[in-house]
Amino acid sequence: MVIKLAFLRRIKNHANHQYLPEMSQNAKSAPMNNVVSKKIGIVSLGCPKALVDSERIITKLRAEGYEISPDYQGADAVLVNTCGFLDSARAESLDAIGEAIRENGKVIVTGCLGAEPDVIMAEHPKVLAITGPQQYENVMAAIHDALPPQHEPFQDLVPESGIRLTPRHYAYLKISEGCDNRCSFCIIPFLRGDLVSRPANAVIAEAQNLVRAGVKELLVVSQDTSAYGRDIKYATSSFKGQEYRAKFYDLAVALGELGVWVRMHYVYPYPHVDEVIPLMAEGKILPYLDIPFQHASPNVLKRMVRPANIEKQAERIKKWRAICPDLCIRSSFIVGFPGETEEDFKQLIDFVYEAKIDRIGVFKYENVVHAKSREFEDQIPQEIIDDRWNRLMEVAQEVSAERLATKIGREIDVIVDEIDEEGTIIARTIWDAPEVDGNIFIDPIDGVKVGDVFKVKVEDASEYDLFGSKI
Repeated sequence: MVIKLAFLRRIKNHANHQYLPEMSQNAKSAPMNNVVSKKIGIVSLGCPKALVDSERIITKLRAEGYEISPDYQGADAVLVNTCGFLDSARAESLDAIGEAIRENGKVIVTGCLGAEPDVIMAEHPKVLAITGPQQYENVMAAIHDALPPQHEPFQDLVPESGIRLTPRHYAYLKISEGCDNRCSFCIIPFLRGDLVSRPANAVIAEAQNLVRAGVKELLVVSQDTSAYGRDIKYATSSFKGQEYRAKFYDLAVALGELGVWVRMHYVYPYPHVDEVIPLMAEGKILPYLDIPFQHASPNVLKRMVRPANIEKQAERIKKWRAICPDLCIRSSFIVGFPGETEEDFKQLIDFVYEAKIDRIGVFKYENVVHAKSREFEDQIPQEIIDDRWNRLMEVAQEVSAERLATKIGREIDVIVDEIDEEGTIIARTIWDAPEVDGNIFIDPIDGVKVGDVFKVKVEDASEYDLFGSKI
């Protein structure tokens, strides 16, 4: 995902560019009582967790009276929030920094790639300052050095929910930073450190503020959502006279009482994940789990330093669906990991068929700098990686089409994301996360607005999307 200059341009992935006509209403600037304020352009790259970082930075900027520029030319300086998870993401971040320097000249860099300032300076020595991920105070200090604030903060410039780069009706709720896992292909702990969970009362308070501001869907994100609270020993904290424990299940219960959609992302398949399935069956939280299994071969998983009991995972999913038949499983897989044999790859395909994984993201293995797997022998030739990617994508498409076909004839809730020029309503179901999953398309209806939630009867399905009509 890339958010260019405060939501002016959003990119779902490298192959699918979606251009929006203007900034999000949440990011627009308010009049400054005739005071000429400094303007900052924002380029935000990477995952939703990085997007939340950008939102927090923009909130701090607006609280201090800075305005957000919708283009390079109108900005007094540009902040680039980088991604460094994959080599391709590192290259994209370096390109974005270069573009900002060419178009504006004054550039400050933060985010994951900021953890390696020497890499950035070697290619772009003209950047004004570099900070690592989650270093909000350092970011603000760098901006103050480049563009000193013009006046005292105006509290009414910042809404209670903060300033967000997502549409008004949904928001990402980040519950922790970092990760304690040491997957051999992953450098997140190197970039963002070990797990650091937010207190439960802070998470609940933010969630309630977002709902009061009109948010109808909360997307819970972290690097390892089901590990939430482990680092603080699941500490209890108080909010408005109630006690909340910092634990995955307790958080799901608390968020499920807010009366909005709650969607769980990046859930590591620990045993206690079983506890939230009844909440989904009861409609407390959405019947949706984003579980990055990464592979299905025990041999590959061991080399990845991932849980290797994948046979039990398929059985678990069957048990989950017996409790909650509407459960949707999204997962991501890596093909071409060092040492992956054709038999290993076949086990992955068999798992996708057996577990009926609804939504699949397939990544081609990249020999990422700083990852332990970079040193492994038996690196897979790129042509084999490409072939396996194509084959798994075909399987993913087949399984997705089969799963979506079972929805035809059903009446389901949808949330409206967009209405195109012809009036066609582009919405999502309870089984679709924004930007990474499919949509449901509905013929024009008078009076329907972005953010509306209503029931639709599903009339048809394709490989990734549904088609329906309002009931």
